Amino acid sequence: NFGYDLPAVEAAMKKHEAIEADISSYQERIQVVVELALEMESEGYQPCDPQIICNRVNHVQTCLEELEELAAKRRKELEDSRQLWTFFQEMEEAEAWIREKEKILAAKTCGRDLSSVLTLTTKHKTMLGELGNRRALLHQTMKKGEKILAKKSFSCVGVQEKMREVCLCWKKLEEVTGLHQQRLEDALNFFQFSAETDDLVAWLQDAYRIVSSDDFGHDDYSSQALLRKHRAVVEEVEKHRVAVMSLRKQLALLAPDHRQGVDVQIRVVEVEQLYGEVAEVAVLRTQWLQDALAVYRMFSEVHACEVWVDEKEQWLEKMEVPEELDEVEVVQHRFESLDQEMNSVMGRILDVNQVVQQLVDGGHPSSEEVRACQDHLNSRWNRVVELVETKKAQLSSVLKIQNFLLEC
Repeated sequence: NFGYDLPAVEAAMKKHEAIEADISSYQERIQVVVELALEMESEGYQPCDPQIICNRVNHVQTCLEELEELAAKRRKELEDSRQLWTFFQEMEEAEAWIREKEKILAAKTCGRDLSSVLTLTTKHKTMLGELGNRRALLHQTMKKGEKILAKKSFSCVGVQEKMREVCLCWKKLEEVTGLHQQRLEDALNFFQFSAETDDLVAWLQDAYRIVSSDDFGHDDYSSQALLRKHRAVVEEVEKHRVAVMSLRKQLALLAPDHRQGVDVQIRVVEVEQLYGEVAEVAVLRTQWLQDALAVYRMFSEVHACEVWVDEKEQWLEKMEVPEELDEVEVVQHRFESLDQEMNSVMGRILDVNQVVQQLVDGGHPSSEEVRACQDHLNSRWNRVVELVETKKAQLSSVLKIQNFLLEC
């Protein structure tokens, strides 16, 4: 009886150890008897034939040796049995562990959002560590099985089959683990793609709110400031073009189950359309801001020209043409300087007219106001020109009279 499982083997081994302890105690008693018998033989003990004593001593020693051999043989067989049942127990534990992990993996989902997938991925990495530790233990148990098979003893029945069975279970577990890990990676890629897409949509919506603003400033300075800010936004919009254009490439890299979903494909189309709207409105706002800046600069130029016109108009209206020749010559020199100023102002007014025409042709919302401002400036300019021509004519008449008088 070498036991039918590990607890039975352990119990048999304890009994055997007790028998070995008895044998050890009898060894001492037999040794004392042998020594006494040898003393009798050496002293020439006569009541019994010394040979009989010798034979009995040899017989006792032979029996003891046979008993020790049997005990050693049984110990070895019990140890072999313990190794065998230890092997089977470890293999059953490994098999139970494998089945448990298979059930866990079969029941596991891949998460419903990025946070849950990351949590599951962390847990899966922990399980991979457990898998590595269990693989090392299983490898040691397999080595024990190989040693049992190498002994070719009676106790190796079923070892090969158990090793093959557990190896198949382990291979299946690794396949299931690999598939689950791949599903987690696919889910992680999908939710990361979704999160990045959501961030991109949020940025584009915020950008659309900025570029669709109806604030174009209230003067030259504020319009310039808004245009600088808008150009920075336009640069950011252009930088995001790469991210938007790469969405389809990223979508193609996702697992078929994820990339073939209608929702995710619609989402990509929506992002592309939203980006197109943002880019289009950004271009329009650039033009609107430039037009607003042109209007405010035109108003500023008109104001400067009108200040000059006011000053010259007042001077011309108040000016009286002198009758003395010396005074006429002074005024004439003044008009020569005025002609130079008028040429310069005339160039500025022509620029204003050109800007106004561009704004009107471009359909600027303030076209009527701009046109009215242009007409007012031109009418005032024409008034100054008429005054100048009138004053020049008067001076010319006075000058002719003076020259005639001098000749007379």
